[in-house]
Amino acid sequence: MIYYKRWFSQTKTQYNLSQLNKSKEPTNVENTECKLNNKMCKHISLKGAPKTSQTQASSFLHSLKRPGAVTALKLAYLGWAYQGFAVQDNTDNTVEARLFEALLKTRLIQDRQSSNYHRCGRTDKGVSAFSQVITIDLRSSQFCGGLGVTLPENLDLGTKSKASTSELPYVKMLNRVLPQDIRILDWAAAEQGFSARFDCQSRTYRYYFPRGSLDVELMGNAAKRYEGTHDFRNLCKVDVGNGVLQFERTILSASVRPLQPQQVSSTEQYDLFVFEIKGLAFLYHQVRCMMAVLLLIGQKLEALEIISQLLDVEKNPRKPQYR
Repeated sequence: MIYYKRWFSQTKTQYNLSQLNKSKEPTNVENTECKLNNKMCKHISLKGAPKTSQTQASSFLHSLKRPGAVTALKLAYLGWAYQGFAVQDNTDNTVEARLFEALLKTRLIQDRQSSNYHRCGRTDKGVSAFSQVITIDLRSSQFCGGLGVTLPENLDLGTKSKASTSELPYVKMLNRVLPQDIRILDWAAAEQGFSARFDCQSRTYRYYFPRGSLDVELMGNAAKRYEGTHDFRNLCKVDVGNGVLQFERTILSASVRPLQPQQVSSTEQYDLFVFEIKGLAFLYHQVRCMMAVLLLIGQKLEALEIISQLLDVEKNPRKPQYR
């Protein structure tokens, strides 16, 4: 019997590289591997962090007379052991909590409130990411300035005229103290005002599942109906408590395909398939709701037309109980 409740999913993001200056720090192969580890770290509370301005974000670096640099970090993590990426009120077992523990332990930031932190997006419980991106102001060694660097006030002219030196090895520093299932893959200097959330050009999610008795060809045809700009209120978890009142989102592409090309003509029930969806932004639980509907179609429990009906919010203004 094949079960579909524990799909393996992943997410990645894409940015305009002209806004970033990719690091030249060599990345060890070991730093790109994601390995499971049950080691737990001491909890540091990160809840209720207020939004900060760029001036506030660099104030602690000024007091230490150290430069601060707007930095984009690309990371990967296995989400199976975590309750999601973002910090939550009811648990400290999140990827973000472990990440800030590492940032504080390495003294790259003073605290979350003053770090000018932005994340591209959040992932749910059990979801992994192979190209998550955050932006944050980190301690820097660039006293001569540079892209995204803020120098301390009243900096000695002799110090400012020093020759450029290599930036701190952020990847090595953080990976030394992070759990083995969370890895920093790379970093890049970013211009002032760059945000991992608001400057993201696209986000891609992939769900992996076995063929089983599913009609994967029908699922592929159904996935194409998601493409375009639609009101997805019937295909998400409505979360008005967070101020989300606009449910239109643009899906750039959606497909169901075999993981291995040679499996196209196969009928083996254990063949793995991928639901890949690329969009500008997503609503809360939108991707998992879209996948749930595709599974119903693949099992012949719903007709192909159900997607068009769910996207017609004038005829169907309320989300039905399909999960």
